[in-house]
Amino acid sequence: MVDHFGFDEDLTFQQRYLIADQYWRRDNGPILFYTGNEGDITWFCNNTGFMWDVAEELNAMLVFAEHRYYGESLPFGNESFSDSKHLNYLTSEQALADFAVLIEYLKMTIAGARYSPVIAVGGSYGGMLAAWFRMKYPHVVVGALAASAPIWQFGDLVPCGTYFSIVTNDFRKSGTGCAESIRNSWNAINNLSLTDAGLQWLSNTFLLCSPLRSPQDAVLMKNWLSETWVNLAMVNYPYKADFLQPLPAWPIQEACKFLKDPSLPDKLLLQNVFQAVNLYYNYSGAVSCLDMSETATKNLGQMGWYYQACTEMVMPMCTDGVNDMFEPQKWDFDVLSEECYRLWRVRPRPSWILSMYGGKNISSHSNIIFSNGGLDPWSAGGVTQNISDSLIAIVIPDGAHHLDLRSRNPLDPKSVQQARALEICYMKQWIKQARHSH
Repeated sequence: MVDHFGFDEDLTFQQRYLIADQYWRRDNGPILFYTGNEGDITWFCNNTGFMWDVAEELNAMLVFAEHRYYGESLPFGNESFSDSKHLNYLTSEQALADFAVLIEYLKMTIAGARYSPVIAVGGSYGGMLAAWFRMKYPHVVVGALAASAPIWQFGDLVPCGTYFSIVTNDFRKSGTGCAESIRNSWNAINNLSLTDAGLQWLSNTFLLCSPLRSPQDAVLMKNWLSETWVNLAMVNYPYKADFLQPLPAWPIQEACKFLKDPSLPDKLLLQNVFQAVNLYYNYSGAVSCLDMSETATKNLGQMGWYYQACTEMVMPMCTDGVNDMFEPQKWDFDVLSEECYRLWRVRPRPSWILSMYGGKNISSHSNIIFSNGGLDPWSAGGVTQNISDSLIAIVIPDGAHHLDLRSRNPLDPKSVQQARALEICYMKQWIKQARHSH
């Protein structure tokens, strides 16, 4: 259904899902259900090796469900993003309802699955959905693994600056002078952006596909750089990987090799900053110019996520330039609200997620594992301490963004191996409980 919660609109749409059942035990063996997030489901499927790694051990069927409005699951086809009328059904609540209805359908139509216990698995926004799915539909899923799920990055549940201070810490720990170089780069850009010659120099030095024309463009450039440092923190994995971009092992350490001397004059400093960002955008060596509009993979649905951030996914963030390496920027809800109104003709509702999913008052729920990486900025809004004996927090000190959901790798740190072992142990417990209660 396009709209699960009203009866006026009885349109339906095609939702894409992927199934792998080669290890599934046909008499009600368990189902691991990936709660799709803001992107193409095939990409999440290929980046969630943990599920493939444990399928055999658990005799589990794998289902990867695509989130409405992403990938090919577009409720109104090409019209889906045309205006706020068509976007009105892009909410986490509708997505969870899609998942619940899909699971009921699979249990009815797949022989031997009627009593299969289902475990929700997701990372990032998908991890939030996995946790919320268990909270809202406990009769549909017996438990959830919510990896790197910032369910508390809302309202004033956590300080708005922690996220960027974690990014900064990753750089501080990865090389002397590194975070300081980045902190000093903002002023260097400001100085150069005052003249046309300076803008030209910046455009040439950073190999920008479209040259900077005004100080306003220089602001966009600083935002682009900030996003690059954040993305590096998210994908600071211990081995070569290709999640947001193709990158070397421990990419922040590699980037910091260019950023050793924060006291350099503006142009020399920025030439070094270019080397560091070029590592992120051009590690493969195949890129002829850097496009400021592309910071991550094309598999993510930027449009859809931006609409969600303009409606219910309002996550306050701020920087102070002291506890972090960024330019000071207060959290300004009014600016966001105006921007959202200009773009989509909608206003964000900052406290709705708290009303809907309970904020920090979630102790009445059960069977949710919250895993977070110590290197991941999103852990700022994550659950990092146990809430009860069945609402479990697992912290992976050497882990970046949902490292535990990725395939096993010989270079995995001990902490993520232990985290996965614990996750599997809890899943087996949930499956066993479900067997007994049936």
